[in-house]
Amino acid sequence: MSEDALYQQLIGHFKELMHSGQLKKGEKLPSKRQLTIKLGVSQTTVERCYDQLHAEGYIISRARSGVFIEYDATISLQYQGSSFKCAEPTPSTVASPSMIDFHYGHTDAHSFPLNAWKKSVTKTFDLHLQRLCDVDDFFGAVELREQIVDYLFQSRGIKTSANKIVVGATTSYLLTLVCHMLREQTTVGFEDPGYPRAREIFDLLGKRVIPLHVTSEGLEVRDLYTHTPEIVYVTASHQYPLGHMMPINRRMQVLQYAQRHDALIIEDDFDGEFRSNSQPVPALHALDHHDNVIYFGTLSRTFLPSLHISYMVLPERWIERFQRLKSSYKQTVALSQQLALADFISTGEWAKHLNRMRNVYTKKRITMTSELDRLFGSQITIHGDHAARASCLMFIYKKKKSN
Repeated sequence: MSEDALYQQLIGHFKELMHSGQLKKGEKLPSKRQLTIKLGVSQTTVERCYDQLHAEGYIISRARSGVFIEYDATISLQYQGSSFKCAEPTPSTVASPSMIDFHYGHTDAHSFPLNAWKKSVTKTFDLHLQRLCDVDDFFGAVELREQIVDYLFQSRGIKTSANKIVVGATTSYLLTLVCHMLREQTTVGFEDPGYPRAREIFDLLGKRVIPLHVTSEGLEVRDLYTHTPEIVYVTASHQYPLGHMMPINRRMQVLQYAQRHDALIIEDDFDGEFRSNSQPVPALHALDHHDNVIYFGTLSRTFLPSLHISYMVLPERWIERFQRLKSSYKQTVALSQQLALADFISTGEWAKHLNRMRNVYTKKRITMTSELDRLFGSQITIHGDHAARASCLMFIYKKKKSN
């Protein structure tokens, strides 16, 4: 018997039917009420299933018509799925405090698990003092990389191994290493608008940046075929700064471009953890079966920004070339911090912390959007409202027309 919750089993069942072609794009699904009666499950179970499938772009809801399959199985890519489990956020109205910190790079200090973190840090020095006096592994502590492997499978559906994981102080640092590794690749397709710091790194290291238009479904695929960049930089799970999420069909089209043109995709998953209306969305990397994606993730941004611990997942074919950088670069994250974080994750404290912060950030987002709606009403449009962090929302102000 599966250990997954009923709604997760239902999600997996629908995905299998879509991937196998038994459910085709455009077919109508039963209403929530009909499916509830047919399966003998609660309506909440069906709603959670449909909400997640909609969030990932597998289905689409049409007003007064019903729910229809949006997934296109004719693009031949297979997805293994994600078995991530998390506590559901509680979208209840909360009293607005006098001040809420919505700074993009800050975390909520009052919710930081100080005692649990102290315990992991103390254990690290008690058990590994001699090792802390030795030279660090260029790729990072194997204990942390192994924890990242398990975590990525559970949260993003990514199947990888510790030897493909590289730990570094920041995403910017790791991106710099990748640019040095990819000396021959000179053109970068870049979301416009996109993350300015990443663009600056590409510019500084001599890459020619090609702007790619962004819609509500992510970057325009036709721009890829027009300009044929050798590298494509995307923020698929939460587009920066517009907040859109790239649906499943668009993701497969981007991967198809990479396969046809032997291009490399850099997927920056800077804020994929915190979503207010669904589970974290499986990564673009999880769909890739041709070794064309470098996945970037961060541990410090969801935990303690001053730790500066990020990581990337390298394609198998690039590992040997990357190892040549060992003579020029050293590990930039203190081994003590890596081992402490590995222990923190292995004891289950990391999962508890993420679940707790999803609720905290969701309440902040609700407070902010409620106040904006009260003050401005239809004068503003909110983008990225699936994000739990209010700091990851974008607001577009529409000036009232004068009479």
